[in-house]
Parts: sequence; C-alpha cells; structure tokens
Amino acid sequence: MTVALLTVAGLAVVVTVIYNSLARLRLLATNAWADIDVQLKRRHDLIPRLVATVEGHSGYERRTLEAVVQARSRAIAAGSPRDAGTAEGELGGAVRGILAVAEAYPDLTAQESFLELQRTLTDIEDQIQNARRYYNAVIRDLNTRIAQFPTNLVARATGFGPGEFFGVGDDDERTVPQIELGGTGS
Repeated sequence: MTVALLTVAGLAVVVTVIYNSLARLRLLATNAWADIDVQLKRRHDLIPRLVATVEGHSGYERRTLEAVVQARSRAIAAGSPRDAGTAEGELGGAVRGILAVAEAYPDLTAQESFLELQRTLTDIEDQIQNARRYYNAVIRDLNTRIAQFPTNLVARATGFGPGEFFGVGDDDERTVPQIELGGTGS
C-alpha cells in the first residue's frame, strides 16, 4: 500500500513538473508573439506615412503604392503566425518595391522625411527579425518538449499542442543571392 501511494505521489510530481514546464514555454511563446505583434504594428503604422511621402512626389507609380496598401491590409488581417508570416513576407516585398521605385527619384530620396522613414523602417525590420528568431526558438523548444516521451503523454492529456513558427513567407527572402565574380578572364 505504501509503495503504491509513493508511486502515485511520484507520478503526480512528475506530471506536475512536466505540465509546469509546458505552461512556462507556452507563456514564453505568447509573450514572444506579443513582442512580434508590437513590432508589426509599428511597421503597419509607418506604411501610410511612407506611401504618403512617395505619393506626394510627382511621378510615383500608383500600382506600386496600391500593392503596398493591399499587402498592409492583408498583414493586419492575418490571424495565425503562419498566416502572418506569409502576409508580412508579401508586405516586405511590396515595401522593397516602393523603396526601389523611390530610388529612381533622387530628390525624393534626398528628403530628410523620406530618409528618416527609411531609417525607422530598417530599425523596425531589425527588431522584427530579432523578435522572430526568439519566438521561433521558443516554439522550437515547446514543440521539442511536446514530441518527447513522457512529456508527449502529459501534453496530449492536458491539451498542449505544437506551436506555429513565424516563418518567412516571401520567396525572395528565402532565395540565396547569386554573386557573380567579374573579370575572371579565361
């Protein structure tokens, strides 16, 4: 009887420890996603200023600006990390497009307001990248724990499921740049 009681108590302790470790990882993932969300909101809030600055300049390409506005709307509406990753990848591509168009207008790119927007956007992109790395590391740890025995038994019994990674949705970002070596001479 004492052995059975000690066994049950030991199992209860093990299950509690496993459950608490899963709960901790889930809370870390929620917090990490909130950090990403804050940075995405900052970028979303900056896009209308960028569009207005470029639009106020003569010769802008309306199609490029509309693509940015539509990509921003899709990014704001994205619900899950997977959907957000895809939508944010599209938004990143659209923003790169608007910046490429702006490069054709030296007087626009020389404006202090445009330069400040570019600097802010670069800073936000760096912060999103760092937040994404941290979030994905936490999700990796959570998913690893959920996949391991005996944690998988506790996870299944208590409703813990794997988390979604916040991936890169833009194929351009995944593509490794090709570097051509010039002047090799045969």
